[in-house]
Amino acid sequence: MALRIRGPEPSSGRADRRKAARPPSVFARAGALPASLTARLAPYARRLKPLYPRPSRTGWRRWIPSGRQWLCGAAIVGGLSGLSLTVAYAVTDIPHDLNAYATQQDNVYFWSDGKPMARTGWVQRQAMPLKDIPEDVRWAVLAAENESFYSDPGVSMKGLTRALWRTVGQGDTQGGSTITQQYVKNVYLNQNQTLSRKFTEAMIALKLDNRTSKDTILEGYLNTSWFGRGTYGIQRAAQAYYGKDVSELNASQAAVLASLLKGAGLYDPTLSAANHDRAEERWKWILDRMVKFGKLSASERAEYRTFPEPLKQNPLYDTGQQSDYLVELASQYAKKDGHISAREFDLGGYQIYTTFDREREAALDTVVAEEREKARQSDPKAAATAHYGAASVAADGRILAVYGGPDHRKQGYNESNATTVPAGTAFLPFVYAAGLQHGVVKQRDAPREQITPQSVYDGDDGVPVSTPEGPYWDRSGKKVAAHNDDGKSWGRLTLREALAESVNTPFMQLGMDTGLDKVKQTAQAAGLLPSSMGPQVPALSLGSSTPSAIRMAGGYATFAAAGQHTEPYSVRRVTRNGSTVPLPAPDKRRAVDARVAEEVTQALTDSFRSAHPDAAPATAAVSGKAGRATDDTAAWYVGTARDVSTAVVVYRMDLAKSLEPLPLKGLAGTGSDSVPYDIWAGAMSPLG
Repeated sequence: MALRIRGPEPSSGRADRRKAARPPSVFARAGALPASLTARLAPYARRLKPLYPRPSRTGWRRWIPSGRQWLCGAAIVGGLSGLSLTVAYAVTDIPHDLNAYATQQDNVYFWSDGKPMARTGWVQRQAMPLKDIPEDVRWAVLAAENESFYSDPGVSMKGLTRALWRTVGQGDTQGGSTITQQYVKNVYLNQNQTLSRKFTEAMIALKLDNRTSKDTILEGYLNTSWFGRGTYGIQRAAQAYYGKDVSELNASQAAVLASLLKGAGLYDPTLSAANHDRAEERWKWILDRMVKFGKLSASERAEYRTFPEPLKQNPLYDTGQQSDYLVELASQYAKKDGHISAREFDLGGYQIYTTFDREREAALDTVVAEEREKARQSDPKAAATAHYGAASVAADGRILAVYGGPDHRKQGYNESNATTVPAGTAFLPFVYAAGLQHGVVKQRDAPREQITPQSVYDGDDGVPVSTPEGPYWDRSGKKVAAHNDDGKSWGRLTLREALAESVNTPFMQLGMDTGLDKVKQTAQAAGLLPSSMGPQVPALSLGSSTPSAIRMAGGYATFAAAGQHTEPYSVRRVTRNGSTVPLPAPDKRRAVDARVAEEVTQALTDSFRSAHPDAAPATAAVSGKAGRATDDTAAWYVGTARDVSTAVVVYRMDLAKSLEPLPLKGLAGTGSDSVPYDIWAGAMSPLG
């Protein structure tokens, strides 16, 4: 039998491939290592090196890394991240220059001739040492914003993680920043909501926290934070909301101010009822947290059950008696049309070039002051509740002058912009214009027919009001009748004559013939606000609407501008530190045809000449009309000269009791000797 020599056992193809594919270990390649050490480490090195696809798995599992490989990868990522953060921290410096949020400026207002009108110095910050800020105030802020301030490292990892998640997942950034981070953002960075800004903020906050004491950071934060009402810093906030220094605040008042750090636009309780509810709820929450952290005793908390109402307006805002009203109008316009947020505007640095005319403003202020003094001398009791509003508006929409009240610091609302009392018969030109523009329908299913200034209507007192279907009945089942002032009957007369003599009855019927919807449409096209329009009933034609003096002047200016209405505006240009802030051009629209506007103006000229034949030269283009509310609660005069329309209203109201107008009781004079007309004539002088 022949001997057979047995060779080596054949290996599987997979094993051969594994051996062939397996490269020498990293330790085997290191010739400097002893052979015995290499032999010991080689198996571990082979186990760490990933093999793809994994030979010990089948299917899709062959491509999934092992737990050890995941752990190794995580360690590498963590190490690189830590290294990156360490490098970022090392290269990040605390900036030496503060940004614009920490260096506020005043806003400057200019007259139409370019001369300075007012400087709003209420955007101020008075730095207060931390020792002068009561502990109750400090802890109210810490309870509201960052109770762990004295123990945290200057950043909130939870807040940073939340900011990252919201940015990646929902497209914005939001997170619970520490006070250190907020301070860094206030004084060193901008307000952009980006990850890069948030990362830089965290790095600076960490470094600042390591280099600066917590008290120093808290002091800086309290002195640079925005509290609304144009104030930066806790001292100015205390003055703006409570009229006292921060050292005089109690814990309850401090909790209100601390709530404003969440956003004054949402938590200033004087701005709206919703704001008040939010502010009161957060005020309670802050006080309760102060108790929870042992910074306010339960007995002290029990003393604060009533919400400490702030002042209605900022007493630091002090530019002068009448210029306050001008600044108010201009700032509102600049912010709205210039798309400037309240916060940006409060930062200051804006130059607001207004449309206000110095000479016209001075003349208007003087003549109203004279009439006020006359009223005080003749009837002190009635004069105590007297109100005067006036405005002059050019045909191109520029607001040239306003009288808003005796003193903005005593009376916060602007009489020239208030929709308080009915326009009365000063509204008749809008009814006249509507009839001329749209025509009338006097019979059911009949087509509209054109009317002219010579169209004749019944001017007798007590004439029943009719519709194309028949008499107009009120809700009580009575026929509605029109009445003239003093119950006078005028007989048949033309519409132009009726407007010149201010006869009511033709215009109540004209409104019905034209359609009250057309009357309302025409008045709004001429500039009256929809919110001021009266109910769509026959009384609408006799001035039940309550437009402001600015809007009435703007409406008459539409007729002077040949029927082209330009929205009244108070600012012509805005710059910020020399750079122009874009302002859109005021809206313009065709309100009525030029023919209609001319016919209305001619009738108003007749009205002016009839009542005041010697007030202006015969060649002067002057028009105007008196207005009286049916219940004698308001007296108006509105008229135009030299392409400027001025509206004046006088009424009585006891603001301490209600917002209901009171009877004038002769305070506004008589039809032939009207106080509104005297103010108008003085403001428009000379009329030639």
